[in-house]
Amino acid sequence: MKLPVVELPDIQATRPAIPINLTRVGVTDVKKLIEIAREGKRPIVLIARFNIFVDLPPDRKGANLSRNFETIDEVLEEAVEAPVYEIEELCGVVARRLLTKHEYASRAEVQMNSEYVVKRVTPVTEMHCQGVANIFAEAIATRSGNDGDITVRKLVGAEVLGMTACPCAQEIMHDRAKQELCDLGVPDATIAQFLSRVPMATHNQRGRGTISIEVHDGYDVSLEKLIDITESSMSSAIFELLKRSDEASVVDTAHRNPKFVEDCVRTMAHSIVKEFPYLPDDSMISIKQINEESIHQHNACAERCATLGELRTELAGVMPLLD
Repeated sequence: MKLPVVELPDIQATRPAIPINLTRVGVTDVKKLIEIAREGKRPIVLIARFNIFVDLPPDRKGANLSRNFETIDEVLEEAVEAPVYEIEELCGVVARRLLTKHEYASRAEVQMNSEYVVKRVTPVTEMHCQGVANIFAEAIATRSGNDGDITVRKLVGAEVLGMTACPCAQEIMHDRAKQELCDLGVPDATIAQFLSRVPMATHNQRGRGTISIEVHDGYDVSLEKLIDITESSMSSAIFELLKRSDEASVVDTAHRNPKFVEDCVRTMAHSIVKEFPYLPDDSMISIKQINEESIHQHNACAERCATLGELRTELAGVMPLLD
């Protein structure tokens, strides 16, 4: 005897006792293995964490959260057949698909973060080692009320570790060394020559630089370029493995290039304007540098948030001089 099919009630679609709109409803910390293709190189495999949200109108008790898992699985399976080249593009595809699954929603948001292994070569012995950067991407898909068209804005960014050397303390040590050499009777010409060849001691910080760029759908931002810009904006790169000659080179490089936390942010802003001429003026730029102090209990921090057009305007007069 065949039992009759009983349709279960859709509790999520019922009206809630308190009918207010919710900005975000979804799931967080969804772990997925994803593969990012690269032209002429081996693909990058990431263990990524996703946060996936939609908005919820006041007349629905709940969202169909299982559709979030279905959507991301569908997109990742399709990515095997048609490789994804940018992590923000993957987030954009998932966000757009979420709105087709959640017909009651007008906004979908996808966030992704992962660790990204970067190959490094030490400056003197040229030993091969690895570094790790934290990468992240977001996409927000919005459905217009009139025609139902979906627009997507994407964001991609990276947090990179490096080191900085304090210019202020170095100047103090420079003056002290000059006075000590004078007291020892060293000629002024020799003192000037020595101080130009040997950078003075100063205190160092481990720097954490972060850049994120938000653009309209259709524009791509190189993640490798963001990592390079962030790292090169500090006094020196850092390495997991160093021989003695490499250590000396890293310390010497940092002390010949002392930077305040503010200098790092301004250097990143200049490099972004220079390296991304094809991005539109309304691209949102967020830059942040945190220096973990070695002789203080606090950390130093500087930030800049602006459109790319605003940065271009501010730097227009000095770009030729800096380049």
